[in-house]
Amino acid sequence: MTGAPDWVDIRRGGAPVVIAMPHTGTEIPADLIDRYVSPWLARKDTDWRLEQLYDFAVELDITLIRTRISRSVIDANRDPSGASLYPGRTTTALCPVTTFDGEDLYKRGQEPEPAEIDIRREQYFRPYHRALAEEIVRLRGMYPRLVVYDAHSIRSQIPRLFEGLLPHLNIGTNTGASCAPELAGTVANICADSGFSHVVDGRFKGGWTTRRLGDPGNGVHAIQMELACRGYMREPEGPVTEANWPSAYDVAFATPLCKTLREILVACRRFALIS
Repeated sequence: MTGAPDWVDIRRGGAPVVIAMPHTGTEIPADLIDRYVSPWLARKDTDWRLEQLYDFAVELDITLIRTRISRSVIDANRDPSGASLYPGRTTTALCPVTTFDGEDLYKRGQEPEPAEIDIRREQYFRPYHRALAEEIVRLRGMYPRLVVYDAHSIRSQIPRLFEGLLPHLNIGTNTGASCAPELAGTVANICADSGFSHVVDGRFKGGWTTRRLGDPGNGVHAIQMELACRGYMREPEGPVTEANWPSAYDVAFATPLCKTLREILVACRRFALIS
C-alpha cells in the first residue's frame, strides 16, 4: 500500500465490508480558512456525528475510512470532472461555493478558480479515493465479494435541495446498478421493519463513491445510506444557526437508529460472506 496522508483516517477490519465517510471532515487548511465567510458556514453541511453513530463497526470487524478534510474544501463524493450527478437538480459542486441553503461560502472574489480546483483535486480528492481503493483491493484478496457502504447524513428539511421532509433512511443503489437486488432488498426490508421511514433510490440515488465503485459483476457491491439527521440528532426547529447547529450527540436519542444501522451492517457482512 502506498500510505495514506495523515488526514485520511483508516480503521482496518477483517470483515468484507468497508464503510466510507467522505463528508464527516471539518478540517480546513490554514491558507484557506480566511477566504470563507465564516468557519461555521464552511462546516455547516458536514455529515455530523456519523463517527459516533457508527462506532459499533469496530465490534463487527468492519473497515472504516474517512477524510478529515471539510467538504467545503473539496467534495469527495462528487464526480471529479465536475459533472453533476443529478442533472437538472440543485446540488453543490466539486469545490462548493454555496451551502445547501444557497448562502455564499466565500468572501467576494475569494472563490476557487479552475486551476486551484485542479490542485485541490490532486491534493485532497485523489488520495482519499486511492486509500479507499487500496482497502477494497486488500479485502478482495480475502473474499470473493465485498460491500462498500457509503455513509452520509443531511438535515431533514432543505427546500433548496428537496421538497418536504426527507425520509429517515435513504438507500441509494444508482437505480439498481451498484449492488445486487437481494442486498438492496434486504436493507430495505430492515428499514421497513425499523419504524423509521425509508425510500430506495429517491432523492439520493448514490454519489460518486457508489456509482464509481459499485461493480456487482466483479464482486463489489456498493450502497449509499443517507440519513435524515433527525433520526439520531435533535434538529432545531426553524433555520439552523451557529448557536444551535450542530446539536450535541445524545447516545440515548441515537440508540434506536443505531440498532437499525447495526442490523443493516450485519446483513451486509452476511451477504458478502455468501460465496
